[in-house]
Amino acid sequence: MNQEFVLILFQVVVLVLAFSVHESAHAYVAMRLGDPTAYMLGRVTLNPLKHLDPFGSVLVPLISLVYGGFLIGWAKPCPVTTRNFKHIKRDDILTSMAGPASNLLMAILALALLIVFKHAVAGGDGTIDAAMDMARRVPGIDTTGMPLFPLALLLYFMVLINLVLFVFNLIPIPPLDGSHVLRQFLPYRVEQLYNQIGVFGLIVIFLFGGRFIAAFYNPLLGIFDGLLAAL
Repeated sequence: MNQEFVLILFQVVVLVLAFSVHESAHAYVAMRLGDPTAYMLGRVTLNPLKHLDPFGSVLVPLISLVYGGFLIGWAKPCPVTTRNFKHIKRDDILTSMAGPASNLLMAILALALLIVFKHAVAGGDGTIDAAMDMARRVPGIDTTGMPLFPLALLLYFMVLINLVLFVFNLIPIPPLDGSHVLRQFLPYRVEQLYNQIGVFGLIVIFLFGGRFIAAFYNPLLGIFDGLLAAL
C-alpha cells in the first residue's frame, strides 16, 4: 500500500475521531449545565455522521492536506440555547471550552499511551522515533522489524492533530470556540457586530490562522515531544 495514502488515511481517521469527541464534549457539558438542545438532537455521541460538516470536515482538511499545511477543520456547530443556562455567561464559556479541552485531553492520553508503549514494547524507543519521523515526512524511514509501528504512528498523529485542533479552536474569530469566550466580555453593540463577522472571519482564519497556530502549537508540541523523550 502506498505510504502517502496510509499517512493520509491515518490522519483522516484521527481527525474524524477528534471532531466527534470535540462536539460530543460541547453537547455533554451543555446538557449537564441545563441545556438539553444538543442532547435531544443526538449530538452526545461519537458517531461521526452526527457531527461532520461537508465544508469544514471534508473540504477544508483536504485543502490543508494538499497544500501541506496544518490539518485543520471543524464539524457542525453544536446547537446551544443559552437561555437554558442558570449562569449564561459562565456556562456558555464552559460549554465553548469543553471542545478544545477534550482535544487537549486526547493529546495527553495519546502521549501517555506512547510513554507506556516506549517502555512496554521491545524496541519501543526506535519505533516511536520512526513514527515521529514519518509523521514529519522524513524520507527513507525503515520500519522493518517494527510490527507495532502503525500503532505508534496512529498515537503520534493523535498528539499532532489534537494539539492543532486545540490551538485552532481557541482563535477568537467567529465561528471558532475562542470567539464564544471573547464575546462574553464585549459591550452589547460590539458583540452584535462581532457575531456578524461570518464569512469574513473565515477569510481572516485562512489568511492569518496558520501564523497564530504556529506561534502556540510549535512550543506546545515541543513540550509534548520533550516529555516523550524524557519519560
